[in-house]
Amino acid sequence: MTRLVRGADGRMWTVHSRIEWRNPVESDDFEHDVSGGILPGIMMAGMLVVMVVVLIAWTPEQVVVPAWLILALIFLFAFFPVRWALRRPHTLVAESKATADELPPERWIGQVRGPMAVRQEASRVARTIEMHSLPDVEGPLQPVD
Repeated sequence: MTRLVRGADGRMWTVHSRIEWRNPVESDDFEHDVSGGILPGIMMAGMLVVMVVVLIAWTPEQVVVPAWLILALIFLFAFFPVRWALRRPHTLVAESKATADELPPERWIGQVRGPMAVRQEASRVARTIEMHSLPDVEGPLQPVD
């Protein structure tokens, strides 16, 4: 998602976001970050697939499995991956270029979680730039040198 916004001072700003597939490392979380990478997740998914295949292969033909149970199991197994995907952090960036009026280029960066929150925050940043020529300091965006 990329938006072009004209600020009150005449500068053109670009507001865009990108999804981050890994959680950003923060200094407060360093001691508790013991993630082993992607390999444990792949191993657990593989073990789950093997167990489901074994369960289906050993089920006697006389057993009737209701459709609602299969649907409930699909929702149960899909809940956490869908939740994980919807809660990914997005990096929201607002940047301008230098102008002939000798206004310096600026770059503001912040983190927002969830696709709906990113859209709302990008709209809020665009409105703030149109009205005040800068993103709101109270929001998630902070200036970067």
